[in-house]
Amino acid sequence: MSSFAATVLISGLVTLGISIMSLLVALTVMLNSCENKNSGVVEIYRNRQSYDYCRTFAHHAEINGLGSDIFPPICEDINTQYINEGLYTRDLKIAVAIAEDFFSTVRSEMDGLDLVLMDADDLLSVSETLVNEDILHESNKDSNYLRHLFTMKLYIKLQSLRWKLILFTRKPEKQRNATVEELVSTGCNGWSSLIMRMDNEMQVDYEEFLSRQRNMLQREGFRIKGVISSQMDALRGPYLGDRVFKIPNPIFR
Repeated sequence: MSSFAATVLISGLVTLGISIMSLLVALTVMLNSCENKNSGVVEIYRNRQSYDYCRTFAHHAEINGLGSDIFPPICEDINTQYINEGLYTRDLKIAVAIAEDFFSTVRSEMDGLDLVLMDADDLLSVSETLVNEDILHESNKDSNYLRHLFTMKLYIKLQSLRWKLILFTRKPEKQRNATVEELVSTGCNGWSSLIMRMDNEMQVDYEEFLSRQRNMLQREGFRIKGVISSQMDALRGPYLGDRVFKIPNPIFR
């Protein structure tokens, strides 16, 4: 074999070797990519399963008035993701939008007897200091503030639509002055009245207490067009009026 032919043969073998190595590298990269994608899909599926489980568990706990101590540990992590990734904000927006749409289409009679009941405890779910500092907004990760923020938006919308607003709270009557001051400091003005419990009513189940109050309002001729709260004890029982609107809570409270 001539030296030229040998050179050509060696060059061909080198080129072939380089091509094979390049192919092996490409295959390795593709396999790693597929493995990572599959791993990501599996992780998303697992997270989705955990999320669905905890959401269902949360509904069960809320309906039955159970505390957070019964939740499995995984739900605490899922709840953090639920808030930090904006899912809680999304649910609040949807709930408030549904209520706004309803009260925007329903017309109040001119006799002043149509009213909306709102849970003042949702409006008071954040400290006065944070509200006055005005440093928080929708991107904030504090669930209490987010609930307060969106409930306030709904409150302001109802005021702009000229609905008569009656607030209720689980606080005792002896704290009325402090509660009114707190409401005013958070921007809640213009409501018609504030339902509170006397000392001898503090042991009464709140669902029963509020049902009695709604009954009294209806017997006085008022028409309850809606009840708005994040708590189930305010949304159960008789004399609820036309609609109830549930403000979402975090999964794990």
